[in-house]
Amino acid sequence: MSKKLKRRIKRVGAGAAVYLAAVLSSRFAPYWEFGSWNISASLGVFLAAYVIIGGDVVKKAVKNIGQGQIFDENFLMTIATAGAFFVGEYAEAVAVMLFYQVGECFQSYAVNRSRKSIADLMDIRPDYANVIRDGTAVEVGPEEVEIGETILVKPGERIPLDGKVVKGTSSLDTMALTGESLPRDVAEGEDVISGCVNLSGVLEVQVSKGFGESTVAKILDLVENAGSKKSEAEHFITKFARYYTPVVVGLAALLALVPPLVTGGGWADWIYRALSFLVISCPCALVISIPLSFFGGLGGASRAGILIKGSNYLEALADAEMIVMDKTGTLTKGVFGVRKIVPAEGSTEEEVLETAAYAESFSNHPISKSLVRAYGKEIDDSRIKDVEETAGHGICAVLDGQRVLAGNDKLMKSRNVEGKSPEEAGTIVHVAKEQKYLGYIVIADEIKEDAKTAVDGFKAAGMKNIVMLTGDRKKTADSIAGELGITEVYAELLPGDKVEQVEKLLASKSEKGKLVFVGDGINDAPVLARADIGVAMGGLGSDAAIEAADVVIMTDEPSKIAKAMQISQKTLGIVKQNIVFAIGVKVLVLLLAALGAASMWAAVFADVGVAVIAILNAMRAMK
Repeated sequence: MSKKLKRRIKRVGAGAAVYLAAVLSSRFAPYWEFGSWNISASLGVFLAAYVIIGGDVVKKAVKNIGQGQIFDENFLMTIATAGAFFVGEYAEAVAVMLFYQVGECFQSYAVNRSRKSIADLMDIRPDYANVIRDGTAVEVGPEEVEIGETILVKPGERIPLDGKVVKGTSSLDTMALTGESLPRDVAEGEDVISGCVNLSGVLEVQVSKGFGESTVAKILDLVENAGSKKSEAEHFITKFARYYTPVVVGLAALLALVPPLVTGGGWADWIYRALSFLVISCPCALVISIPLSFFGGLGGASRAGILIKGSNYLEALADAEMIVMDKTGTLTKGVFGVRKIVPAEGSTEEEVLETAAYAESFSNHPISKSLVRAYGKEIDDSRIKDVEETAGHGICAVLDGQRVLAGNDKLMKSRNVEGKSPEEAGTIVHVAKEQKYLGYIVIADEIKEDAKTAVDGFKAAGMKNIVMLTGDRKKTADSIAGELGITEVYAELLPGDKVEQVEKLLASKSEKGKLVFVGDGINDAPVLARADIGVAMGGLGSDAAIEAADVVIMTDEPSKIAKAMQISQKTLGIVKQNIVFAIGVKVLVLLLAALGAASMWAAVFADVGVAVIAILNAMRAMK
């Protein structure tokens, strides 16, 4: 609880005690007659309670009037309670201000709690960095460390800057960034990002980015500015309050003046009705609870490792009817792996893999690396020589004095080696030794563990279309789509083709429906920008993802997109509930007040009570 809120609670508590004393004393206090006026001797005590409880509200009202901001809740509370004093309803005048302040305290608590949930989650800003200079670790501000310098990160410390581990091994707590509780192991040569907590070993990290460009700085900026992009519902409430408040003030004035002038009397009764009308009309429940609902939704998404750049995008996710996904890096890991080894007659799987691994060991191509990784044994460089790589074909080399080939069918044909032509999804690496065909290896991108769960989640969320786009061969794309349950696939696309395809899909959706595009945020920036909602996967360390997308999934889990949609739908449901409830109750009690069937106490419920209930409902969005 903030110090400001604590001071307000103490002040309101003291005022409540004085108010109670005033109510008790009013039962025994005499009345003084001044012409037609009867003034209770307890008036002074009621005024003291009023000043203690509502002095700041009156002060704000006067200040705002001086600045031209007349029609706000401070003005409504001030004029209504001052009028109640005028007609002799001292207890009700102070009670209105007391309950209004109780509602404000409750609102402050709810907002502080919501902000604290995000502040705790995003408590990743590093306070210092231990930079190694002249062989000694010197504590400096993270912004003072230059790119290329080496920093020392001890167990329990937060990594202050992005970089690469040059010495040491450890486990990192990434929960504040990804929402994942499982630690991530790192060793020499691996990249680490700022904001993670070093759990075990001492690390020396060579800095690759300045603090302003680091992951932690970009994420903090994203979270801090998320509230500036308002949803349509928030814009509606802002416009609604702008016109609504002057209208109800005018109606209250007419209610106080017209009936007495027409009937020729009953001024006190109609003024009382008008004052009740003003208290009821205060739009606190809407003005407070709607932004709080969206703020809670953003906080709940952040805790799940989903960073949404504004309430407008959170709201738009609820209207998603079509989701379009890039294959590589979104549904697959973007890491090639050996899926199958098929030896020819007279050969073994071990011989095929060993021959291919040695032939490819000098290449940096991802396929070559996957073969070496699958082999899993140390490569003896003395066994291989005369390595010759032909772009688009493969590799020819001498292994243990024998000529070996590893590549596609074009390489085999060019060297007059007869082999198989398998109809399998994935990249086929044929292997031969001394013109003898040994067999082939199927290499394919690995599907992410929760990709199928994600697709099932999209279907459960009511997506009309689930589409996969890829630059891969159609056979490979169809195979992966079949495994995941995706029926609409567009393959062999260039980046420009993807934009063109998304344009066609945008034209086919409904007027209110939204198209969500999910990509890795690096190669898909043009499509991310064109879609109604761009979602970038694997935001950790990806500048393009954070910059280009509207939503950043901080892990590589596509199932988090379905989670974001659930959070959006829940938040929008809460917002709609609050709008209907607040407006419905207010309209009903306003009519009752105009008819004289609602007292000032009913007005208090219609204002403060409705606001408290709406705020309680809004707080559900944080969970």
